[in-house]
Amino acid sequence: MGTFHDNLGELHGITVVVDTDGPNVYVGRCHEATDQVVVLHDVDQHADGADGKSKAEYLKQAAKWGVFAKHKHLVIDRAKAGVVSVVPLNQMPLE
Repeated sequence: MGTFHDNLGELHGITVVVDTDGPNVYVGRCHEATDQVVVLHDVDQHADGADGKSKAEYLKQAAKWGVFAKHKHLVIDRAKAGVVSVVPLNQMPLE
């Protein structure tokens, strides 16, 4: 029947975008999102302007082609990182 992870939240297993109030944005498969932390697997991290791409340009490319994981696992402290949103990648408003 498989393993159920109801205790890990509705984003468990979904590729999400974790945006911050700073230059960083993260894209990875959500393991768990609480009020304190977001735990991601197979994560790419982008800083606004890196490689000549804004956050929006990076996310548009990520939605189209996927990402190359820079981190196998990453625990993002919401307060320290300045997390402003955690949204499924396929629900990002991309222009």
